[in-house]
Amino acid sequence: MSNILVTGANGQLGSEFNELSCSYKYNFFFTSKSDLDISSAQDVKKYITTNKITTIINCAAYTAVDKAESEEIEADKINHLALKNLAEISKEKNIKLIHISTDYVFDGKNYKPYLESDLVNPNSVYGKTKLAGEMAMKELNPHNSIIIRTSWVYSSFGTNFVKSMLALGRDRDHLGVIYDQVGTPTYARDLAKTILNILPKIKSEKVAIYNYSNEGVLSWFDFSKEIMRMAKIECKINPIETFEYPTPASRPYYSLLNKSKIKKEFNIEIPYWKDSLDECLRVLGERK
Repeated sequence: MSNILVTGANGQLGSEFNELSCSYKYNFFFTSKSDLDISSAQDVKKYITTNKITTIINCAAYTAVDKAESEEIEADKINHLALKNLAEISKEKNIKLIHISTDYVFDGKNYKPYLESDLVNPNSVYGKTKLAGEMAMKELNPHNSIIIRTSWVYSSFGTNFVKSMLALGRDRDHLGVIYDQVGTPTYARDLAKTILNILPKIKSEKVAIYNYSNEGVLSWFDFSKEIMRMAKIECKINPIETFEYPTPASRPYYSLLNKSKIKKEFNIEIPYWKDSLDECLRVLGERK
């Protein structure tokens, strides 16, 4: 039986793996930064050797996009150098490594959904450190390992856009939400299920990259409107432009990902974003 290490276990995606773990015939080892410092090569090697880990699912990440602009060293430590450690031990011990990356490796100036092979050009510290991690992993090239780029992740766990909108919607009569940034949300539970389902089929000589998000296309404004409608919250959502809500880090205007590759190679179906939002709200007890 496979021994699977899930890093970043307290985050949104890591928590979803924990929730799903009893439904799969694997031995799971869940670690957070307090249990295992993945930026320490020595600690990583000791933990993996002791527990006979055969697969690593790296959900650990520095995801505070705006804060990263002033904490580049810390962001690089987690998003780049820690992944390099995981890739080195994976190659040495022939361990399967699944790493979660982001749409922020692109500059958001495309006019059609991004392919995995499209030119990368991050315009934030967060995006640059995530890309540096990807490059380190690809250079080390542990076999049977993949990178999954995803976007707009939310869950019933942790802090995220959906839960923030629910809280703000109950507290205010109206909200201004950006309408000129377009992409697709990703329900973390859908992504976790997909990874666990495709795990036995992952076989590659070179690190492969795949895109994953839910199906459909929308703006943050559209997303907010649907959250309020499904939860039956009386809060007026007003469309605003990005310049009206300045942030330290630049966000991609266009984050739509082409998922054809992962659907074709692993023969999977991806849920529509409204269906997944509905499911998440049901889990939260917010679906009215």
